Amino acid sequence: MPDLARPLAAWYRENARALPWREPGFGAWGVLVSEFMLQQTPVNRVIPHLEAWLARWPTPTALAAASPADAVRQWANLGYPRRALWLHRAAVEIRDRHGGVVPRDVEALLALSGIGDYTARAVAVFAYGDRHPVVDTNTRRVLARAVGGRSQPGPPSKRDLAAMAAVLPDERDESATVNAAAMELGATVCIARVPRCDRCPVAAQCAWRAAGYPDTGDDRRRQARYEGSDRQARGAVLKALRDASTHALPLGEVAADWPDAQQRDRAIDSLIADGLAEASDGMLRLPA
Repeated sequence: MPDLARPLAAWYRENARALPWREPGFGAWGVLVSEFMLQQTPVNRVIPHLEAWLARWPTPTALAAASPADAVRQWANLGYPRRALWLHRAAVEIRDRHGGVVPRDVEALLALSGIGDYTARAVAVFAYGDRHPVVDTNTRRVLARAVGGRSQPGPPSKRDLAAMAAVLPDERDESATVNAAAMELGATVCIARVPRCDRCPVAAQCAWRAAGYPDTGDDRRRQARYEGSDRQARGAVLKALRDASTHALPLGEVAADWPDAQQRDRAIDSLIADGLAEASDGMLRLPA
């Protein structure tokens, strides 16, 4: 295993972007909210939503006291709105199970709604400074190239955690820095399409570079086209409900101008099934 930790940490200290969740004292709740929002969403879109969310609900208990509908409305156009419901449920669970304090233990974090391997470890590492491997899409790409000699990572697997654990130094604070550094490198330098290898701090240790940058294929799952998709129809229905003065509309008036009536109805049915909308007495509304 090449020594990636030292050059990654040194590079990160000089080049890390200034992001709100990296500020000292940002707190475990802020880190948790940021991680929910950052799932499949660019940083520049997340920051204003994150700031508004934490200004309104600075603690899990504050969010737990609000309604699920309030959470969905505040989520606005951030995308993947089920995350808002999961975050609200997690806040209720934190209030009821953990006295309103975001837990530190990875297993306790995994038991909260909407939290998987990545988010649980990200909170434990970046909020509490514990030593765990944290692996997101960017980290997986860095590991695939620098360690595995592949042009792109394969499908996510538990092996990714073991690969990152092998890179981490023993010291807790330094291991948190290396976790963040691998993510940052993948986001800004070791990018998917045209990696900036001339700026890479681990180029000398990179197995992919040493092999001559072979194209080893790309079997990552592709994101479905958004324009004209059921996802877009769901977004139109939710926007109509958010924009309505009472956050409720007669079913026939919800996104009535959507060009495909069957797709609109599918979107409504799927939102009801996901708990993002409720229907009764001929009305559709955000969840109570």
